[in-house]
Amino acid sequence: MKILMLNYEYPPIGGGAANACFYMLKELAKYPDVQVDLVTSSPSNQFETLEAGNKRIFRLNIHKKKLDHWTMPEISLWGVKAYEFALDLAGKEHYDLCHCWFGWPSGLIGYRLKGKMPYIVALRGSDVPGYNARLSNLDRFVLKPVSRIVWRNASKVIANSEGLKNLALKTLNCNIQVIHNGVDLEEFKPAEEDELRKRQYKLRLISTGRLIERKGYDSLIRALYQQPRFELTLIGDGDQKYELWKLARELDVQVKFLGRLDHRAIAVHLQAADVFVLASQGIESGISLLEAMACGLPVIVTDVGGTRELVRQGYNGFICRKGSLDSLREALEKLNRKNITEMGRESRSIAEGFGWGRIVGEYMRVYRACIGGG
Repeated sequence: MKILMLNYEYPPIGGGAANACFYMLKELAKYPDVQVDLVTSSPSNQFETLEAGNKRIFRLNIHKKKLDHWTMPEISLWGVKAYEFALDLAGKEHYDLCHCWFGWPSGLIGYRLKGKMPYIVALRGSDVPGYNARLSNLDRFVLKPVSRIVWRNASKVIANSEGLKNLALKTLNCNIQVIHNGVDLEEFKPAEEDELRKRQYKLRLISTGRLIERKGYDSLIRALYQQPRFELTLIGDGDQKYELWKLARELDVQVKFLGRLDHRAIAVHLQAADVFVLASQGIESGISLLEAMACGLPVIVTDVGGTRELVRQGYNGFICRKGSLDSLREALEKLNRKNITEMGRESRSIAEGFGWGRIVGEYMRVYRACIGGG
């Protein structure tokens, strides 16, 4: 089975979709009858090729400026270059299927190549009309019409959560399958019992993700105002970093800004924390949430699409009302050393059902069905 993958994000470029692609390729390496060619972006302003085992990675130069932020010109340039490169590859190789990460521009490329191979579209979030408020005009006049064409002609459309699926159905009422994100259960695992931690007064909160408005970090910092028993660590970078630093200083809230870290270093910080908090104001893919749960952390999340699929109220954490500081504060007040230990164990138990082995197995069944029907 030969798979052509298209994803403009791949470590060190990008966020959740990049890391998901990395772990998926790692798991697919265990299948001796599968070969994958990935077309992605270069972080070094030059074309690069990497070949290892059953995968080849082609990194196209698009003059990337920031590793964690995309501009429309960069995405558009990648789309043009990736289509030309994939078209050339398809003329030399016999691919059985094209796996398009994101409905656009990857999905549009898959649609253009459909005469050469069937394609599937894996929706990630920002590629779904209505997900990103700042793209509302583009959604209405460009992305909705394009998405309807791309999704309708795909062999399979996949969403990474029920919340994202429900949003996508507002654009096109079609058959969308949900395959959740996964987590590396060996890399992300609970720390050994620490008796000293149990005697500490402060509870260490942690959150990982881009420092952007949609993530709701300003609400989290405001909720910690006059809450001296908490300290917060934020891992990630983004255009709100200075604004959040200034807010924390004004409110005298203890926040450590660690910036963007190598993804492999994140597990160490999760293991050193007590509670993971996700105060997002929009639909989440669940990768950062799953990684925290796999490390045995109880979680506090806002009630946005996708979180209810992983968090059980009072069982492994608390679900708060979106945009409500009072609801967030109430959840924080319920935390104590006893219940965070109990809820942390439940988090790990739930996360164990989302190992990448099972997730990739679901994709393999989709691959075989699409190839058999194509």
